[in-house]
Amino acid sequence: MTDDFERRHGFPPGANEVRPADHDDRAAARLLARVAPAPADLITFYGSIGDVTWADVGNGHFVAPAADVLLRLEEYAAVDAGANQKPRGLVIGSNGGGQSYVAAPVGAVYRTRTASLDEPGLDRVADDLRQFLELLEQALTRFVANDEPGHL
Repeated sequence: MTDDFERRHGFPPGANEVRPADHDDRAAARLLARVAPAPADLITFYGSIGDVTWADVGNGHFVAPAADVLLRLEEYAAVDAGANQKPRGLVIGSNGGGQSYVAAPVGAVYRTRTASLDEPGLDRVADDLRQFLELLEQALTRFVANDEPGHL
């Protein structure tokens, strides 16, 4: 993706990486498992992956590190997620355009309709973390092919 990025876009690429988890990331994942309504596959993910930063794929696509998820949980609490707005989910990342991704305790992943987390209005984008990560991969593939990631 970054090989001829500067020639195509007129500026150098930013950070675009999937960073492996380090000791601190794994410790944050264990804490997240104890204190938050986190789906099991999210904790497993954070045991291996520190974060995903694709700054140049559209407006950007980001899966925040577990430590950032914990900080956001401390600052804002869990976000209402789901059709009945009763389950509380964790903000796990964003699309770089002001919308956040929220993982519900049952595993579904939602995208906020606005930048506000107070009453965000959510759209379900994936049934579970695996499907969400597959959609992220598809966005990257589309971007590499035609500079357009689609809307995730």
